[in-house]
Amino acid sequence: MYACIDLGSNSFHLLIAHWHDGEHDIVERFSDKVQLGEGLASTGLISAQAMLRGLNCLATFRKALARYPIRHCWAVGTNALRSASNAAQFLAEAQKLGFTVDVVSGHEEAALVYAGVLSALPGPDRTRLVVDIGGGSTELIVGHGRRRLQTHSMDIGCISWRDRWFLNIPNNESSLEVQLDAAVGAALKIFGKVSHALMETPWHEVYASSGTAKMLSAVCKKSASVDSNAGVNLEDLLALKPDIIRSAIDPGFALPGLKNSRRELVLPGWAVLIGFMQAMNVQELAYSPAALREGMLEYLVVAAAKDEPPLRELKVY
Repeated sequence: MYACIDLGSNSFHLLIAHWHDGEHDIVERFSDKVQLGEGLASTGLISAQAMLRGLNCLATFRKALARYPIRHCWAVGTNALRSASNAAQFLAEAQKLGFTVDVVSGHEEAALVYAGVLSALPGPDRTRLVVDIGGGSTELIVGHGRRRLQTHSMDIGCISWRDRWFLNIPNNESSLEVQLDAAVGAALKIFGKVSHALMETPWHEVYASSGTAKMLSAVCKKSASVDSNAGVNLEDLLALKPDIIRSAIDPGFALPGLKNSRRELVLPGWAVLIGFMQAMNVQELAYSPAALREGMLEYLVVAAAKDEPPLRELKVY
């Protein structure tokens, strides 16, 4: 059996799988909203509280792993652990709990995300744009089949955008709308840095993975104007703006499709996704339930067969 642990800037995830005959069966999934990257954008540090939440989560993961005959386990750290000046302290404490964590670069993270999204896509090889909005960074990949044609890692995510734009939320809708528009404009500027390069490699379809895409896809599917099988449509997402604003101001308002646990991230998530879609002129995209963890599993299985570390298999360009 195989275990993949994704230590993200917003959530920690554990995937346990059984691999046989070239396919995998997911046995268990665990996740915890640790928010390791909370405050990182302003302080450059993982806070003591976030560090404790992360280590407590790893202790829980260790108990879960003990229930299975795990032969191969791989833990990967992403933006928060490659950015924080005190990341070494967290990694040392994680080691004491039995977890050796590989901190991957943005381009390595992008390669893992692409492999994960691709693993869940049936049908012919097509040129695709994949976007993965995480807590601290966003990875963009254009690929055809298994071949990655472009990879970019952008310094923007739902936690960093919340901490930059939405720690202080005004209690009136017009003021918050101005704030939200500014956050969208800043996101548009960041994604605009790579939009021309990406458009040099035309794609046929767009997939978005991870929590922000899942959250906004669920909200869109509950909207009366969106077909239940659709992903995210830019026009409909823009039309939801008043409800997005109201959900942040009015505790009594329940935005259909939005879980309470994600409520604090709906403003930054909406701003980042709108900025991406407008910068890339993307009118609609599909949500991919598979992401980095599934990509880790693909690489871990290959590496285990060769008795090599998984990172040795991860070729980045």
